[in-house]
Amino acid sequence: MSPAWAKVIEVTTKQDVQVAETDVPEFPEAGQSEAEAGETSRSEFVLDALSALARFGLAVMWIYSGSTKLGNHMTVTQSIEAYEIFTPYWSNLLANIIGPAEIAGGLILLLGIKIRPAGWVSFGVLILFVIGLASAYNRGLQIDCGCFGPNSKGSSDDLLVAIVRDIGLIAVTLFMIYRPFKKFALYP
Repeated sequence: MSPAWAKVIEVTTKQDVQVAETDVPEFPEAGQSEAEAGETSRSEFVLDALSALARFGLAVMWIYSGSTKLGNHMTVTQSIEAYEIFTPYWSNLLANIIGPAEIAGGLILLLGIKIRPAGWVSFGVLILFVIGLASAYNRGLQIDCGCFGPNSKGSSDDLLVAIVRDIGLIAVTLFMIYRPFKKFALYP
């Protein structure tokens, strides 16, 4: 046999061995029972379910929050001004931006476009919201947080509830960043 044919057979054999190694079914690791292997797959399923709930739940939350602000420009502007952080000009500008930006962020998560970077943006926005809410709470302002549309009553208790809620959303966002649910994602 010529050296060229020997080389072809050697390369083909190596490729067949590599393909055969990847086709081997996974068995429980040494010392691991089938029940333990089942527990691993069950825990993976639970983590996947929690991850999906985090991604899609945050997406729905952002879309809902942004949609409540659309068509309520004056109310959103007044809610932002009530924090006594921004000038009327900046409050008006933010009122124009915040609703569409929240909807866009929710759609990005829903569609699964760059899930981790989108999660970091969500994290940053939530941190800014907590800072604003904490500032208003510490100054004793009796205002509507404006988080999910206009609210007729505003109290410091509402602000405290909003702070706790947003801290919970931060935890959910961090979990989503740590373990993004990439199924049904356009560009994970």
